[in-house]
Amino acid sequence: MLDDLPKAKLKRKENVKFFKKLKKIKPKVLDRLIHPLHDEVFSCTNCLECANCCKTTGPLFTDKDIFSISKYLKIKPSIFVEKYLRIDEEKDYVLKSTPCVFLADDNSCTIYESRPKACRDYPHTDRIKQSQLLQITQKNYEICPAVYKVIEKLKLEIN
Repeated sequence: MLDDLPKAKLKRKENVKFFKKLKKIKPKVLDRLIHPLHDEVFSCTNCLECANCCKTTGPLFTDKDIFSISKYLKIKPSIFVEKYLRIDEEKDYVLKSTPCVFLADDNSCTIYESRPKACRDYPHTDRIKQSQLLQITQKNYEICPAVYKVIEKLKLEIN
């Protein structure tokens, strides 16, 4: 599955054009096109085989995430922030480093039950209003082999 990621980088130019084309599709129509492809791809995807998202990127942490994870870890939110997070250029809480400190050797998440909303929602291809998420989907195309497959299937349907 990770074999697709080098191909994804080679298709950047093609994808710039394709994602511009997607922006012209009515939002509800785009959702109706992407969601079944998401379901199809994820019906045969085991994220534990890859975990590239956890190895190469980090989620944003909301205040609710910080509180929930701190409670799960049985530490004060201020300690959690100090130990694991930093504020990025957009003033969001993010991990100090990648890979994610909560990623275990078997690619499982040690805080799975209380993981951040961004992790629970990743890679976002099943969310409504895909038209608002195209920029992140284009980025995730090079990170997540499942997103790569969803978009490649979408290309076949649209082109």
